[in-house]
Amino acid sequence: MRQEKTSVLIVGGGPVGLTLAMDLAWRGIDALVVETRYPGEPPSVKCNHVSARTMETFRRLGLAQKVRDTGLPADYPNDASYRTTSTGIELARIPIPARNERYTATGGPDTWWPTPEPPHRINQTFLEPVMFAHAAAMPGVRILNRTQIEDFDQSDHNVTATARDLDSGETFRIEAKYLAGCDGSRSMVRRKIGATLSGTPVIQRVQSTCIRAPQLLGMMPGKRAWMYLSLNPRRCGTVVAIDGKETWLIHNHLYEGEPDFDSIDRDWAIRTILGVGEDFEYEIVSKEDWTGRRLVADRFRDRRAFISGDAAHLWMPYAGYGMNAGIADAMDLSWMLAAVLKGWAPASLLDAYERERQPITEQVSKFAMEMALNNMRQRKGTPPEVELPGPEGDEVRARVGKEAYDLNVHQYCCGGLNFGYFYAGSPVIAYDDGEHPTYTMYDFTPSTVPGCRAPHFFLPNGRSLYDLLGPDYSLLRFDPAVDVEGMVEAAAHRGVPLVVVDLPSESAGDLYPHKLALVRPDQHIAWRGDTEPTDPLALIDLIRGAAVAAARKAA
Repeated sequence: MRQEKTSVLIVGGGPVGLTLAMDLAWRGIDALVVETRYPGEPPSVKCNHVSARTMETFRRLGLAQKVRDTGLPADYPNDASYRTTSTGIELARIPIPARNERYTATGGPDTWWPTPEPPHRINQTFLEPVMFAHAAAMPGVRILNRTQIEDFDQSDHNVTATARDLDSGETFRIEAKYLAGCDGSRSMVRRKIGATLSGTPVIQRVQSTCIRAPQLLGMMPGKRAWMYLSLNPRRCGTVVAIDGKETWLIHNHLYEGEPDFDSIDRDWAIRTILGVGEDFEYEIVSKEDWTGRRLVADRFRDRRAFISGDAAHLWMPYAGYGMNAGIADAMDLSWMLAAVLKGWAPASLLDAYERERQPITEQVSKFAMEMALNNMRQRKGTPPEVELPGPEGDEVRARVGKEAYDLNVHQYCCGGLNFGYFYAGSPVIAYDDGEHPTYTMYDFTPSTVPGCRAPHFFLPNGRSLYDLLGPDYSLLRFDPAVDVEGMVEAAAHRGVPLVVVDLPSESAGDLYPHKLALVRPDQHIAWRGDTEPTDPLALIDLIRGAAVAAARKAA
């Protein structure tokens, strides 16, 4: 029987699986991606947003500009426009720059963010081919398309999977050190490791239809928008520009009392959301109706098998953070797997993956559900007067528009989800008496409290702090007089890759109140201080997971 070997077997070649493979390869670890689709076969028209944190990852992988050069036309506004219908009266507008202004725009609700890579609006049908081509060209990444993993077994030393070629029917084996299930909401890997989803199984049902309508853009008055959100008493919905020309994704948000996807006539709903008559012509490209949920797995790991992305958590696609949260999972898992496979961390480091990611996904899922419920209430409560002509209608429209803006700027400009979350209970972070700042979907406070994202800033010469960081651990030093020889020697003694990054004390302003900050491979703070610790070796052992192993033995 044919047999393949790899360090990490990744089940699923969507954005999460591809990012995991790319980051592992960038760290020198070979990965094999198994995907059931044909090479280049487009995904369904769903995810429409790449977060700033994900773009930061793509920047490190040499992918950011390729992604940013793709999607909507360069001058197409990324605004969210609230209207009575897509072709009707505008109630409010959340301004988001087009991609040709993304690096230079100021004054918008997300243009001030402390990042070298602002977010990017792009549909997954454009995103995945770029990611696939980049991954396939990387040394260390292999992709087996039209292949399905049917089962796998684990031993103390490896994972052995049974794979099937979907075209020839041939079955073969794949032997790997570790396996990552990035295989979506119906994950086989999740079932195999005995993980179960819990939470809220039904929040809302949505009819989703991708249409081709070349004349629609010209019928929409005023400035173009990436997303049009209709608020009227007959039928509320969302229309997303896919190519900025003729292709659109329409979400018809079903109400309570409409329990089935066919409860509402699809054609009627589309025409009502768009605000067009029976003579309007459009072509249905695809249909994908879905149920919004809030579900998180009770475990993200069983020994050598892990789950990430939709395999581990499902929630309403508010703030566009489903795929992006999965990529954050992949980034946390990637550096830990690489550390173990390279030998500078014990396998106990991997215990931190679930300890870190599961609480975050629980929090994000609740943010998304709360946003969904608030939007459901607003849609259901849209007053009939919103479409009245004259002063009475103007007054209602102003009120409804303000409510829509105040509610939804939080999700379309979700700074807290990008930069505010922190790891509070990790066994591989050296916490001190600092208190993690609270955050919301929208708001955050940059902080160096261990567990937080390392605050970003640009140096006087215009370089990004993140571009100066090493691939593994980086020790930021804001005072060259501070002795760090003990930490450098301890890291070298344990084989932990560590680079010292000397920075002008004034470059970070008040962002870094300590003279030293130890930054992990995923840009989270692992430790901070004004002098190196009295026992540098103990700190190095903690951040590489050796303290977890010691605690296991003691128990």
